[in-house]
Amino acid sequence: MSRIGKRPIVIPKGVRLELNGQQVHVEGPKGKLDFNAHPRMKLSLEQNVLTVDRPTETTLDKSLHGLTRTLIQNMIIGTTDEYTKTLEIEGVGFRSELKGKILQLQLGFSHPIEYEIPDGVKIEVIKQTKIIVKGADKALVGQAAANIRRFYEPEPYKGKGIRYSDEVIRRKAGKAAGS
Repeated sequence: MSRIGKRPIVIPKGVRLELNGQQVHVEGPKGKLDFNAHPRMKLSLEQNVLTVDRPTETTLDKSLHGLTRTLIQNMIIGTTDEYTKTLEIEGVGFRSELKGKILQLQLGFSHPIEYEIPDGVKIEVIKQTKIIVKGADKALVGQAAANIRRFYEPEPYKGKGIRYSDEVIRRKAGKAAGS
């Protein structure tokens, strides 16, 4: 049996979880999220504990069991404590600026790059070289951070580019001097 899937999900105070068939609606202090569980998964809510059960031992049911439980748990965590990703910009003249719902990036190109912030995601520019992406939906926060990083991925020679704050860039030696 799935070790993750069989664990019950305890719903903390301040979070409201509603089950309507396979539709899961989670509402907390940081936001609201909806999720449609796979029809094969059985969801049951008793008092403040949600359990996910699977009907059979097939490979599909086993894989969906832990996934469904984890996605619902992530929704609960996201609505109580927001998910965050921190990005750092490194390079001479590289900077970022927030203009309403648009993140403007100067990355050494002939033009500034404008990134429209998706709904459900909040972006803060701490310094011109530090960006924090926040939100209740873990997948949406990760995708927004990945999209911003993709504009100028860090290169291994000088380390220029946009990187996650905890990311380590393996540096390469430059061109060897001719002899």
